[in-house]
Amino acid sequence: MQQASMEQLNEIRSFDSPTLFNSIVEVSNTSAGGQPVCYTDQTLKSLTSGLGCAVGYAVTSEVTTNDEDSAALPWDDYYKVLDQTNGPIMAVMRDADTRSGRGANFGDNMAAAHVGLGVTGALVEGTVRDLPGIQDAGLAIWAHGTVPGHGVFNLTSVNRSVVIAGLIIHPGDLLIADLNGCTKIPADLPLDKLIETSYTIRDREQRFQEMCRQPGFNYEKWKTAREI
Repeated sequence: MQQASMEQLNEIRSFDSPTLFNSIVEVSNTSAGGQPVCYTDQTLKSLTSGLGCAVGYAVTSEVTTNDEDSAALPWDDYYKVLDQTNGPIMAVMRDADTRSGRGANFGDNMAAAHVGLGVTGALVEGTVRDLPGIQDAGLAIWAHGTVPGHGVFNLTSVNRSVVIAGLIIHPGDLLIADLNGCTKIPADLPLDKLIETSYTIRDREQRFQEMCRQPGFNYEKWKTAREI
């Protein structure tokens, strides 16, 4: 994965994830061969909409939240990786429990520690708790929902490829997440071209929508607007 400059990351953050997806399609020139499935499915929900979008490089983990006999790694292994990873970071956590989602993967104490270590957002294939505290910590988070508690909380893997909401995420992948879900930016895609195309798409869609709002808009004008 190419390392983005802070200016590039800020520009990427200024777009929504659907616009970036559309840009990926255009830059990759995949329209003739099908659309890339580089986004999460409908099961992943934004739980901190007031914190806006998050952009960062993936640090992945797998946990179990109730299985007492699951193999357990020291949590130090995970937090050391966070500490040694250049930010911004997107924490990507998969609940591998036999009852995935029955216990929470994330709470307010974890959120405070993650923010302190450079994490801007977290994608959780499972559930979270202490949502007001997570929001107060400033960690944007996406998950399936919330529950009040958890059982035995074991770390089972660190920085291995995981599947989150139907999306394969590798350590180091560049991700953007917002109210629509998460889009993964392909590692071989030139970021300057992606950003340039995203501006073009956003301007094009704004012009189309402005035409649709004009008085007297009709089918013929729709055909004209569609060709912008």
